Amino acid sequence: MIHRFADPEYLALLVVLPPLVYGYARRRIGQGGTIRYSDVPAVRLADARGTGRLRHLVFGLRVAALAALTLAFARPQSGVTRENVSSSGIDIVLALDLSTSMLAEDLEPNRLEAARHAATTFVEGRQSDRIGLVVFAGEAYTQAPLTIDYDVLTTLIAELRVGTIADGTAIGMGLATAVKRLRDSKAKSKVIVLLTDGRNNRGEIEPLTAAQMAHALGVKVYVIGTGTRGTARVPVDDPAFGRRYVTMRVDIDETTLKAVARITGGRYFRATDRASLERIYEEIDQLEKSQVEVEHYTRYGELFPYPLAIGLLLLVTEVVLGGTWLRRIP
Repeated sequence: MIHRFADPEYLALLVVLPPLVYGYARRRIGQGGTIRYSDVPAVRLADARGTGRLRHLVFGLRVAALAALTLAFARPQSGVTRENVSSSGIDIVLALDLSTSMLAEDLEPNRLEAARHAATTFVEGRQSDRIGLVVFAGEAYTQAPLTIDYDVLTTLIAELRVGTIADGTAIGMGLATAVKRLRDSKAKSKVIVLLTDGRNNRGEIEPLTAAQMAHALGVKVYVIGTGTRGTARVPVDDPAFGRRYVTMRVDIDETTLKAVARITGGRYFRATDRASLERIYEEIDQLEKSQVEVEHYTRYGELFPYPLAIGLLLLVTEVVLGGTWLRRIP
């Protein structure tokens, strides 16, 4: 709620009220006339209504009336501000690898945890864009369709676990599933952010075939290859000996992943640690920023009838009281 005066220059008239009060006080208080009476108690009884103690009320009503009328002349208004938000929205699908190798600890604390944190930060930083979630390992499926309910989406990302899908790395199937989610999209820009730490070894669709599908539908693919260079330590749960760690070679098919990005007009990134992964998501966030236009407008309502009515009521009250109950006899 906004309050303002449409004609604030009239408020300058309020400065005349303090001199009026001061002049009245000098003339009236302590400077009354003197009349001799033979019987003072009789005079005191004559003021049975006690109007002598209220002799300044008439002048007070006049001052209050002038103040209220001055406020009415200044035209007080109240307004409610509204805004129209128009956005050239972007539809984004996050495709995340959930293969066993995502438990490798070359990213702190492991690849999956680092990927979930970076993806959550990315989602929370978007505004008015629809975002979906696809996960893949040996198979691929849609975890969340395109939505603007970011709270639900971040909850689903936090619940991702390795082992919920048959193991393997079906990059082509993951990409094709993400493309399918964008098939009917009418957004100005359609984007897939695909994160993987390996090479395609499962599924019926090759990554380059899925990239051609994305290109045909105008979908841009940003690919993130996740993993250090060389070897990484991966935990293995052994039924006989419990959890143990094995060292495995980091095997990311960068040639194919770069080709996927190139075909679709996107970019390929390599994340070798958690900090670089977070910077990559930040860069993608800047590359695919929605343009949001906000139009503010305010509708004002007139409030001057209220002080005007109060001022007139005070004037009428002054006249009535001054001519009857508080009438002054010279």
